[in-house]
Amino acid sequence: VQLQAYGGGLVQAGGSLKLSCAASGSFDSLSLMGWYRQAAGKQRELVGLITRRGSTNYGDSVKGRFTVSRDNAKNTVWLQMNMLKPEDTAVYYCYCLTGGYPNWGQGTLVTVSS
Repeated sequence: VQLQAYGGGLVQAGGSLKLSCAASGSFDSLSLMGWYRQAAGKQRELVGLITRRGSTNYGDSVKGRFTVSRDNAKNTVWLQMNMLKPEDTAVYYCYCLTGGYPNWGQGTLVTVSS
């Protein structure tokens, strides 16, 4: 599975940004899709995950501000980020689970200026 993420960049605090990620390659189904992030000097953490049926799970720090969605037919997942804060600055990694195996994208940098 190859994951290609788009949409990172520089945004001011309080602003919004939307990331997208498309999965390609050979696979049966993508049971889970979503996003993790890693800030400089910190461990990778959960941002949001979504099942094929649309059930979601979010990290505590983004609840109420970020929304993850997906299109099963297009094997695409999005992350809508609102009310961004400087502490949201990180490399955001697209993630999917297929056949019980995790797959990671290359990461896209999101920088939130104060």
